[in-house]
Amino acid sequence: MPLDGNGNNELPVPGEEVIAGFAASLRGTLIRPGDAEYDTERAIQNGMIDRRPALVARCCGAADVIAAVNFAREHKLVLSVKAGGHNVAGNAVNDGGLVIDLSQLRGIHIDPQARIARVQGGATWADFDREAQVFGLATPGGVVSTTGVAGLTLHGGMGHLRSKHGLSLDNLLAVDIVTADGQLRHASAEEHPDLFWAVRGAGSNFGVVTSFTFRLHPVGPTVMLCAAMYNLADAPTVLPQWRDFIATAPDEFSPLAVFWSVPEGFPPELVGKPIVIIAGVYAGPVEEGERLVRPLRELATPLLDLSGPMPFTAVQSAFDPFFPKGLRQYWKSTYVNTLSDDLILALCTLAAERPSPRTTMDIWPQLGAVTRVGATETAFGRRPPLMVAFESTWTDPAEDEANIAWARRAWASMRRFASEGIYLNFPGFGEEKEELVRAAYGPNFARLQAVKAEYDPTNLFRMNFNIPPSA
Repeated sequence: MPLDGNGNNELPVPGEEVIAGFAASLRGTLIRPGDAEYDTERAIQNGMIDRRPALVARCCGAADVIAAVNFAREHKLVLSVKAGGHNVAGNAVNDGGLVIDLSQLRGIHIDPQARIARVQGGATWADFDREAQVFGLATPGGVVSTTGVAGLTLHGGMGHLRSKHGLSLDNLLAVDIVTADGQLRHASAEEHPDLFWAVRGAGSNFGVVTSFTFRLHPVGPTVMLCAAMYNLADAPTVLPQWRDFIATAPDEFSPLAVFWSVPEGFPPELVGKPIVIIAGVYAGPVEEGERLVRPLRELATPLLDLSGPMPFTAVQSAFDPFFPKGLRQYWKSTYVNTLSDDLILALCTLAAERPSPRTTMDIWPQLGAVTRVGATETAFGRRPPLMVAFESTWTDPAEDEANIAWARRAWASMRRFASEGIYLNFPGFGEEKEELVRAAYGPNFARLQAVKAEYDPTNLFRMNFNIPPSA
């Protein structure tokens, strides 16, 4: 029998006649094991995830999504929702159940006068940015453009515009969402406000979002990128200077520090060298940005400096070549209050011990607009001002144990720095289950349980970072 995400037995998949009737009800395609497209459909970004759903409904609109939700509920099937398929925990697919695939729903409409974007649930950030930049507009997205708009937004959305314009979900004005009863609801501050509150941080628990409405901001078409790469040996002196700089940086600048190794495609003599990248984007006049970031390019002698004016769409896709589909990934995160000298030294040591040169460690300061949203205004758990992520990435299955163990050890070592919470877009495999979810949502957890009880009392949407409905 199929198992759900918590290892519970489910009823068998329906018979052929029932499945044929379901397939006939769809405008899209129903894909099954043995079909030519099956292996492509079940593959997601993380190459470690190897699950075999019984059915994949490639939906062509909200009506298809309604039919699929109803079918899963009526036949008690495990249900997953696949948009971009980037979540490293692999929640987009399951074993033995039904997957709703939104990849055909990629339509985008930009209203440049109202500065509003309406984005279908299967769109990627590359899709979004391409259309919005026609009008010199953007909303905060991620840092890899192949990421789905849906997954990133529903659990936060940290990117290059966050200090000026907040998280992706802070710019969400409304959603169209198919809930567990098969109803298509429009949720906003005025309609179903409790559901809209919950979607902004815990959306995968409450239904299938078929459309997002975002607020847009003037950005680009050219922005100033800071990307100074320093030798890891210089990090203990570079990072304290960076820390002092960002303490007074304007909202236009969203900073990021990345421990990495110089990847392929750069000068051969540098490839593989451990580095720390002092990065960031200035979302304002390029000339002002050039002046502002100049000190960050002179903290030591850079190995490489890729800083300069760059099209916003190029900035958004700059990491794409280094994170292709199929890499093995285990990404874990936490938040800390201060980037102390002791924490800097600990991070430098961990960076030197990474088993894979593809692995990154990121420091994401939460500044400006992100900090001006109250802890209970959205379901997203607002946490201390620095998110630290350990993003184990490698290629060889024989190295799974070593890379996962390093990330877990690195994550656990943050406890001595009074770390708390977790960013659910970097959740490991979600193996801590309810403990992890409670840590992520903090004081919002009980309210989320109550909203869950109203909109999904049987917990149909549980292939996620699950919030069980309150009794």
